[in-house]
Amino acid sequence: MTDITIPELTGKVLACIDDSCYAESVCDFAAWSAQRMQAPLSLIHVLNKEEAGGSPHNLSGRLNMDAQENLLHQLADLDAQRAKLAMEHGKLMLQAASQRVAEKSISDVETRQRHGELVDTLVELQPETRMLVMGKRGADHASEHGHIGSHLESTIRAVRKPILIAQQSFTPPKQVMVCYDGSVTMQKGIRIVAASPLGRGIPHHLVMAGADTEATRAQLADGEKILLDAGFDVTARIIPGEADSALADYQTQENIDLVVMGAYGHSRIRHLILGSTTTSMLKKTRVSLLVLR
Repeated sequence: MTDITIPELTGKVLACIDDSCYAESVCDFAAWSAQRMQAPLSLIHVLNKEEAGGSPHNLSGRLNMDAQENLLHQLADLDAQRAKLAMEHGKLMLQAASQRVAEKSISDVETRQRHGELVDTLVELQPETRMLVMGKRGADHASEHGHIGSHLESTIRAVRKPILIAQQSFTPPKQVMVCYDGSVTMQKGIRIVAASPLGRGIPHHLVMAGADTEATRAQLADGEKILLDAGFDVTARIIPGEADSALADYQTQENIDLVVMGAYGHSRIRHLILGSTTTSMLKKTRVSLLVLR
């Protein structure tokens, strides 16, 4: 197995709060994660440029200068009112989220409201982030089952920290499936799993999809040894079939609560030809996923 150094497991659990139906589950997963990792918890709500009242307006047309100036003032007033309401709405959401995690005996929690693009903000906060928790979809696309949120894929590609993607409901995971493919990403990922207290004490399924060959058995054995040496209860399996469908079927058959997998590969050509197992799993599975880089 490749010699790999894992990052320091320090920093905050950062939970993205919005007004979608995923918000409560995000709070619950964030509180559960913070407790298991004994990490501080930060709840953040990000107001984008439009919500913050910074959207440009097209004032072109057949208006005279006085009419344009009058319209400009009215639009500016409306933008200011909308931005103020959006800020107050965000503060109320953060207050409700803070109360929810406090009910789970989380005392080390902060709330923050930021202005800007969500992905840029999350990238900026990476140095202090240990794990990011966010919902599968935002408020605008919450009912679009079988799809993922517009910000989710770009966040996974940009943020290099573990990302826990929450479904609408939360129960403490009783079984975890680690999707292992022998790649450098998951060689690093399995070391992160072994070193983190997040899944300790929970049975793990280490699963490879594809042909059962001497090479895949050796890769699986390497990964299994790391988890066993760390004290995990491990079931290691090679299952036939295409990765996305085979892994999704195994998750359903074994009643897995939480899936761990690597993020998108770096090869553009590979992505174009094979598609993305990560995206497919995000769309197909009805359980929460922990995506590792």
